[in-house]
Order: sequence, then C-alpha cells, then structure tokens
Amino acid sequence: MPTSRITDTFARASGESRAVLVSYLMAGDPDLETSYAAMCALRDNGADIIELGAPFTDPMADGASIQKAGLRALANKTKLADTLALAARFRAEDQTTPVIIMGYANPVFRMGYAEFAKAAHAAGVDGTILVDLPPEEDGELREAYAQYDLSVIRLATPTTHENRMKKVAEGASGFLYFVAVTGVTGAGSADPQAIAGNIEMAKRVSGLPVCVGFGVKTGAQAAEMAKIADGVVVGSAFVEHAEKAHESGDFASAPRGMGALAKELSSAIRTITKP
Repeated sequence: MPTSRITDTFARASGESRAVLVSYLMAGDPDLETSYAAMCALRDNGADIIELGAPFTDPMADGASIQKAGLRALANKTKLADTLALAARFRAEDQTTPVIIMGYANPVFRMGYAEFAKAAHAAGVDGTILVDLPPEEDGELREAYAQYDLSVIRLATPTTHENRMKKVAEGASGFLYFVAVTGVTGAGSADPQAIAGNIEMAKRVSGLPVCVGFGVKTGAQAAEMAKIADGVVVGSAFVEHAEKAHESGDFASAPRGMGALAKELSSAIRTITKP
C-alpha cells in the first residue's frame, strides 16, 4: 500500500498534466493537536504529499525556521513515537494522501530499523527521508523497509554528478528529493534554469519522479519549479506559520495560515501544464 499511494499520487498528477505539491510541517509544533489540524488543512487545500518532520536535537540540514520548530516540538516532549501516532491518526481518516517521515537517522537507529519499519507501516507511513543516512549505510534500513513496502527517499544536489546519482538511485524508491540550493532548508532562492539539466539527469538515471525543495517559498517560485520537476517541496514557509502561532498563542492560526499558503502554492503549480 505505501508505495502505491506515492505512485498513485504522481500518476494522478501526471494524468492532470501537473506537478505535485509536497508540504512539510514539524510534528508537535506548536503542539500535536495543532499539527493534526494542520495536516488536514494542507490536504484540504491542495497538498498532494505531506512530509511530517520528526524533531531531533542536532538537525544539521535545517535552517533557522525548522531548527526552531524542532526545538519547540522537543520542548513539548514530542518523540518519534508521537510523530508516528500523529501519522496514524491522520491515516485513520485519510487512506490516500502519502505521509513521509522526514528527519535524521539517529532516532530511527535507536528504535531499531526493523521495529521502526513495523511501527511506521502500522501507522500508515509511506516512507522516510533520513537526510544524514547515505546510500552506503542504509542497507539494513532498506532490508527492513522491504518487508513493509516502505519507500527509501533519497536526496540529490546540484553537485551530484552522474556516477554518484547512479549510486543515489540504486535502492531508492517513491521519488527523489532534489535539493535546489546548496546550504540548509529555507536558504536563499533557487534558480530553475541553473538546475534544469541536473533534474533531467536525475530523472533519466533514477527512473523516479523528482521533487525539488529548499528555497521555495512563494507561488511564483513554485510555478517555476513545476516547469522542470515532477513535484515541488515547500517547508520553511509552512513552518513559519507555526512559529507565528506559537508566539501569538493563537494556535488555530497555524492550520489557517498553512492552508491558505497550500492553496496559493497549489493554484500556482496548477497553472503550469506539463507534457
């Protein structure tokens, strides 16, 4: 089921001649109840795939917004088990929207790859993006995931050359996450023309859909990325709504803000007709 949910999502978007919108939020920020409401708001306003961040103490790939989101979630004592429970709650009422756990390898390793795979499958999770686990070291993880048809979603960058891309693609599934800018999440803005060739190469080598993230915040940027990629990933711009809600104390404003942004991004992406 998990792989088919991801595959079906890209097939459905392809049938509509459009790219998919992948949205990110941090589990437990500003609290778990609000995170659940935000997941529903994202889905209801055009997000095709939801990346659910698992908070971690040393998020080396994350920029300031997502680092702070993780700290807020950790302050709420949000653990990996809570993130999985949140996914399970969402899955209980939504059988079609893919949910990807995005985070770091250490919490999964501590839980045990086999135990995590079993729990993720039970929660209705479709796969993971573990940003600090290179292909050379994820064999045990892939073996555990294969029992439950979970996707191992890997990252590539503008500096990933073709030979390295072959290694990245080997054993990857679901889709390929292409990091549009060098640096951390939310850093700068990406130039679609500068990476168009890289994305074409990634598609050719991997045979997987390629989604572009990092540095995409506005509808205009999302539309430009939709011209060259199968999907557009937006994270920091969504997380900033949770930050504002935390600061104001109006937690209900987070799902509202995220939903409004998802609608803007989805509408912009849908203006681009793909062949």
